[in-house]
Amino acid sequence: MQNKKSLLKLSSVNILPNLSVRIPTVGEILEDEQHYYSLVSSLTATPYYYMVQLDDMGIDFTTVTDYQLFMMLFPSFAQGDISILFGDTDLSDIKMCRSSQNDMFILRSEKMDITIDEFVYSQIVETVRKINGLQKDNRKPGNHEAKEFRIKLERKKQKRNANKPYEPYLEKLVVALVNRPEFKYNYEQAENLTIYQINQSFEQIKTSINFDNTMIGVYAGTINTSKLKDKSCLSWLPIK
Repeated sequence: MQNKKSLLKLSSVNILPNLSVRIPTVGEILEDEQHYYSLVSSLTATPYYYMVQLDDMGIDFTTVTDYQLFMMLFPSFAQGDISILFGDTDLSDIKMCRSSQNDMFILRSEKMDITIDEFVYSQIVETVRKINGLQKDNRKPGNHEAKEFRIKLERKKQKRNANKPYEPYLEKLVVALVNRPEFKYNYEQAENLTIYQINQSFEQIKTSINFDNTMIGVYAGTINTSKLKDKSCLSWLPIK
C-alpha cells in the first residue's frame, strides 16, 4: 500500500498504479449487503474456511496456502460484479499462469496489464481485512484425527445452514449505533460514512462503554485494578 494518509481520510487504497481497493460507504454496502460480505469473506478466506469444498475436490486443506486458495477462487469472482471493492477495473480476463521472470504462479490480466503475485495478493487482503475490521483466521487442526473430525463437523454445519436466510450484520449495526448517545450521526449521515469509519466508531464506542463499566466497578469497590490482567479497560482511548 502506497497511501500514507489515514484510512479515515481515504475512499480507496492504491495497491498498484492501475489497481486500487475501494473503501465503500455504508450506503453502498447496504444496497446489497449479502453480496459485499460474501465477497469480502471469500477474498480474505484461509483454506480452513474452505475445508469442506477442498475435501470434496480431493485436496487436503492443510496443504494449501492462503495465496494458492486465492489463485483458485479469484478468477471466478472476477467474472462477476466486484466493482464495490475494485471500482471500474475489469479483471474478468484474469487467469492463473507462470511468471516469465521467476516461473512462480501468478494471476494475470492482459486486458488491464495487471499482475497479482503473492506480495500484491497480501497487500489486497491486508487492506480488505483492515477496512472491515477483520482478523486472519489462523486455526489449524493438531493432527489427522482432529482434521477429519473438524471437516465432518463443518460439513454438518454447512448442510444445516444451507437454507437459512441471510442475517444482515451491517444493517443491525447501523440501527444499534444510531440509537446510542455516543454515536453522533443519524441514519442518513451514517450511510455516508465509509465502512472503515463506522467500524472504527463501533470499536471506540465499545471501548468507552467497557471503560465506563470498569470505572463504575472501581468506584463501587467491586473491581480491584491491581488484579486486572487486561489493563486496557482502564482507558477510554483505543490505544494498546
